[in-house]
Amino acid sequence: MKMSGAQMICEAIIAEDVKTIFGYPGGAIMNVYDEIYKQKKFEHILTRHEQAAVHAADGYARASGKVGVAMVTSGPGFTNAVTGIATAYTDSIPLVVISGQVPLSLIGTDGFQEIDAVGISRSCTKHNYLVRSLEELPRVLKEAFYIARSGRPGPVLVDVPKDITGEIGEFVYPSEVNLPSYKPNYKGNNRQIQKAAKAILEAKKPLLYIGGGAVLSGAAQIVRELAEMTQIPAVETLMSRGVMGAKNPLLLGMLGMHGNYASNMAMSETDLVISLGARFDDRVTGKLSEFAKYADVIHVDIDPANIAKLVDVDYPIVGDIKTVIEKLIPLLKNEVKTERYQVWRDILNRYNELHPLLYNDSDEVIKPQWAIERLGELVGEQAIITSDVGQHQMWAAQFYPFDRPNQWINSGGLGTMGFGFPAALGAKKAVPEKTVINITGDGSILMNVQELVTAAEHKIPVINVILNNHFLGMVRQWQTFFYDKRYSETDLSYQPNWKMLAEACGGIGYDVTTKEEFDAAIKDAIVQDKVAFVNVAIARLENVLPMVPSGGALYNMLLEHKEEK
Repeated sequence: MKMSGAQMICEAIIAEDVKTIFGYPGGAIMNVYDEIYKQKKFEHILTRHEQAAVHAADGYARASGKVGVAMVTSGPGFTNAVTGIATAYTDSIPLVVISGQVPLSLIGTDGFQEIDAVGISRSCTKHNYLVRSLEELPRVLKEAFYIARSGRPGPVLVDVPKDITGEIGEFVYPSEVNLPSYKPNYKGNNRQIQKAAKAILEAKKPLLYIGGGAVLSGAAQIVRELAEMTQIPAVETLMSRGVMGAKNPLLLGMLGMHGNYASNMAMSETDLVISLGARFDDRVTGKLSEFAKYADVIHVDIDPANIAKLVDVDYPIVGDIKTVIEKLIPLLKNEVKTERYQVWRDILNRYNELHPLLYNDSDEVIKPQWAIERLGELVGEQAIITSDVGQHQMWAAQFYPFDRPNQWINSGGLGTMGFGFPAALGAKKAVPEKTVINITGDGSILMNVQELVTAAEHKIPVINVILNNHFLGMVRQWQTFFYDKRYSETDLSYQPNWKMLAEACGGIGYDVTTKEEFDAAIKDAIVQDKVAFVNVAIARLENVLPMVPSGGALYNMLLEHKEEK
C-alpha cells in the first residue's frame, strides 16, 4: 500500500496497539501531526512541555506494562525531551520516542532547529535510529518497539527527517524482526540454576533481594511463591515496592540509604544474597567493601552487563526472573527445610522490634509520615501512587502500604524532580479506573506545573498531594547533617497561592493545616473528579530517617529523630 512516511508512523503506532500517545508539535514533525489530525485513530495528549510528554509516556508504560510513546519536534523540542528519556533509561522503562529532524539535505549544516539527536541520546537510550530513507522506516519502527519492550526494557529513539515523513512509498509493516546481534536470554543457564538451588539449601541466613526487574518481568506472584515456600525473608528496593505486599510477614521493608533497620542489618549479616532483578545501585549498597561482606551472591538479571558490575557474584544467572524462578522452585520444593532459617528469622524480627520504622506524631502539626499513612488508609490498594524526588518520595516509599507491583511509580535511578505530575497523567490514561495520586513537594511540583492545563483540558483527574515544608527538603536535610546548617539556596518560603493556581488552570485546590482538613480534602478531591492540588503544611524541619550517610556502611545508620524548632 502506498502512503507517506507520516502515515507509516501512524500505522505503526496503530499496529503496535498503542491507544494513547503524548507529545508536542513543531516544524520538523508537522507532517506526522497533520496525519494524526486526519486519521484520529489513536488518542494524542498535548502536554505543555516536551519533558512532560516523555514523563507521561513513561507513567503510561509503568502503569500498563506496555510501551509508552512520545512525539516531539527537532532542536529544542528534542533537547527538552532528553531528561524524560534519561529518566526512563535509568529505570529500564519501555518507550518509543519519535522525534522530527531537519530534512536530510540540511543535516550537518547547522540548520534552523537542527540538533544531533542521535549523538546526544546515545548514552541514555537503549538504542537510537536516524532514519535515512523511506524504505527503512517500517523496519526501523518495528525494531524500535521490539527493542524497547524485550530483554531489559528501555527507551528507543527514532529520529525522522521531515522530508522522509512527506515522501510517498510502499508500506509493509514487518510481522517480526531479525536482529542477529540482539538475542536476549530469557531461560537462564540450567546448571547455574541448579548450583543456586544447592546454595540456598545450604545457607543459614539467606535473603531475597528484590529489585525493579521483578516488576518489569511480571514476576511478583512467583517471587511471593518462592518466599512463601522457602520462608526466606525479603527486602525490596525503592523500585520494587509492592512486589511482596505490605502485609507479608516475610517482608522486612525497604533496603538502602533510607531503608529500615532490619532490612539493612539483614543485608549486612546474610550469608547468601539472592538478587532478583536488582543492579546493586550505590543508594542500596552504601560502602561496597562492607556490603554483604559475609555472603555469597546469586544474581539473576536479564541484562548480562549488570551482573558482577559492582559486586563479585558467585552464581551469575542471565535470564528473565520469572522464567528462572519457575525453574528454581521445583529444585527446592521437596528439599528446602524452612525450619533451617528459623533462627535467622528470629534475629531479624528482633531487629524490627528493636528499631521499628517510627516517627514522632503530633497533634499540633501534620507530620509527613502521618499524611502518607493516612493516605494509604483512605485509598490503599485502589490507588496508583506516583512521586517526585526528595523527602516526600522517601516517606512515601517507607510508609505507604504498597500491595502490588506497578502501584508505585517514581524516578529511582535518575532522581528527576518534576517527574511525578506528568507521570501521574500517563498512569491515569493507562488505568483510568484507578485513583491516581502524585505525592510531591513544594520544590518538585513547580518543575512541571504547566501540566495543570493539560490535565484540565483533557479531564485527567489526578490528585497532587503537596507535602509543603517551604524547603528543598532533602537538600536541606543534608545541609543540616553535613554542612553545619548552612541552608544555601534551599529556602522556598516565597510560594504561589496553590489553591488559586489550581483553580486558575481549571482544577481544584485545597489548603490543609490539620488532620481533619487532610481527610476532608482527599475525600472531596476524589469525588470532584478534577485535577487537584492538596497543599499540606507539614512539619518544616522533619527529616527522613533512618539514613545511611553517603559512602557509609549499611549498618551505620542515623536512627534518632532530633527535631528542631
